[in-house]
Amino acid sequence: MLEHLNSIPKAPQRVVVIGASGFVGKAAAARMERDGVSVLRVTRDQVDLSAADGGARLAALLRTGDAVVAAAARAPCKDADMLVENMVMARALARALSSVDVAQVVNISSDSVYADSPTPLNESSCASPGSLHGVMHLAREVLFRSELTVPLAILRPSLLYGAGDPHNGYGPNRFRRLAAKGQEIVLFGNGEERRDHVFIDDVAELVARVLYRRSRGTLNVATGTVYSFRDIAKKIVALSGLSVAIRATPRSGPMPHDGYRPFDITESKKSFPDFRYTTLEEGLARAGNETMEPT
Repeated sequence: MLEHLNSIPKAPQRVVVIGASGFVGKAAAARMERDGVSVLRVTRDQVDLSAADGGARLAALLRTGDAVVAAAARAPCKDADMLVENMVMARALARALSSVDVAQVVNISSDSVYADSPTPLNESSCASPGSLHGVMHLAREVLFRSELTVPLAILRPSLLYGAGDPHNGYGPNRFRRLAAKGQEIVLFGNGEERRDHVFIDDVAELVARVLYRRSRGTLNVATGTVYSFRDIAKKIVALSGLSVAIRATPRSGPMPHDGYRPFDITESKKSFPDFRYTTLEEGLARAGNETMEPT
């Protein structure tokens, strides 16, 4: 459900990436810089959006005509304090972006805004999050829609993986690091739940395309293919060339999302017909056996 305001791709005069030290922000900035686009990387060291003057400090960096990628958040949002901090940051973002005549805003949200469903999720699926992380992202979306009058694109990625991930979350990122060191991979249960995993470079590519087409609306970022965590672990062990054990463990709680979270990517195909997601096998190979710990 994207509307392209540019009939043909056209680079913005400048792209401002807020949260440029994060996983998505860093990748999006690098993708635009490879095309020679002027990029201003804004990190928390430059502007602390949770501070009282965060909005004013950000506004001072913006120029008329900027295209802005809003990728700054405390994530994953795990408790009430983090939820409140994220909303303070979102308020600062909205105030800054409303004070300057920017050309477009691309908000990096999450598929966690959706309720669980036994059928593939699409952009019209019920947004009824069951976690504080999902509540945070949905609240940001509502705030931006309410406060901003410029073209707003909301991207909702599924689980992300790739080199340089700072979170080391359960799944491909953690499994790769363990396998590279020859350490066993411990699964939740038998690792039977199936999820859609997206390579970080694909997110960056879609951000670039949305910027070039000055798109507005909502788009899920998902491959349309699900894999079990056990299958992912097996693929990673095979790529590592090492003898790495994969161990099941008893679950301490219910299986997330009832063990199945598929996506219907029809809208992605309509919006960018020539775009193809990186396969899991190719993405894992490109990510490589990263041995460093996340920062």
